[in-house]
Amino acid sequence: MLVILTEEQLLAPQAVCQSCLLADREGQPRWRQDRLCCGRLLEKRSDSDSQLKQYRCQMGFCVAYVE
Repeated sequence: MLVILTEEQLLAPQAVCQSCLLADREGQPRWRQDRLCCGRLLEKRSDSDSQLKQYRCQMGFCVAYVE
């Protein structure tokens, strides 16, 4: 499941990505083969975050994939 992380809350990608030019036709982030195509993977902070993949999208938001 993809979520947008801010300092104070979690947002659904639909709330943010619909206004992005890089989103797909449904206004969703471009997620293919277990990676975000419209962002870059951030380095993991610690071993406890091994299940949390974080990306920085082209619009500057932190996008996380939570299993």
